[in-house]
Amino acid sequence: MTPLQRVMIYQRERFPLARTVPLLAVFSAASMNVSASLAGRPYPDAAAYAAGFVLVLVLFFQMRAADEWKDREIDRRYRPERPIPRGLVRLRSVLLAAIGLIPVALIAALAIGWGVVWLLLLTWLWLSAMTLEFGVPRWLTARPLIYLVSHMAIMPLIDLLLTGIEWSRHGGPATALWLFLALSFVNGCILEIGRKTWAPVSERAGVETYSRLWGPRRSAYVWCALVALAALLLLAVGMAVATVWPIAAVALAGSVAAVALAVGFARAPTVAGQARIDAAAGLWVLLCYASAGFLPMLFGGAMP
Repeated sequence: MTPLQRVMIYQRERFPLARTVPLLAVFSAASMNVSASLAGRPYPDAAAYAAGFVLVLVLFFQMRAADEWKDREIDRRYRPERPIPRGLVRLRSVLLAAIGLIPVALIAALAIGWGVVWLLLLTWLWLSAMTLEFGVPRWLTARPLIYLVSHMAIMPLIDLLLTGIEWSRHGGPATALWLFLALSFVNGCILEIGRKTWAPVSERAGVETYSRLWGPRRSAYVWCALVALAALLLLAVGMAVATVWPIAAVALAGSVAAVALAVGFARAPTVAGQARIDAAAGLWVLLCYASAGFLPMLFGGAMP
């Protein structure tokens, strides 16, 4: 097998570009659009959208590399089918690729301005601290909720960076931006708990999940509560960007569908239900960003 074939298999399994690229394109563009809509300013230009996409693509790959390093022992012992423990690629190669992308991200940030560079450095600082488990790995592991909060804080930081591409050119962010950053944090928790809410037959020794911690029923209901909170925050963002009813319709329809799936899983925690919650988490987050970022273009919000 050639090195290129190995890389292609790795990306398909651990960083699937066919799915990741469009999702991150929506994520980055929507974040900048929300920043503009909240302040009643024109939407960013193509250069800003391009810089945001490059930054978020690099950061998400670096987050994947950081996870590979953090989970190396767990993967070796309990998930030998993953690409690195099975010998498809070396951990060193993945880490070097992540480090090699640093200049790419810096160039993209510099193309906008030094304000964005500082936001990027802040995000990298938090990512580095996360990778090192803030110097207290055992303490964090013993406190799953603190672990969740400390690691999901990276999501509003990334959104602060993306929105900064827009607001750094205008002297500062809109006052209501905190609503969108809060939504980003809650959505990060939805993704994390959604992908770690498993059916009992899927649980594996040595692999921590929220369904193992709380039980599948409680884990599903915690996920429901977070979706409901995210729906309220999305509605608040809709009010702030003067696009209440279209965004409210998305929030209501999406949250009702997500909660119905979670309730079904809580009653009968199957492997199929587990997969539906995981997929619903990603779809919900996509709907949040797409509606907040693009519906104001059609129904109100920022200047054209």
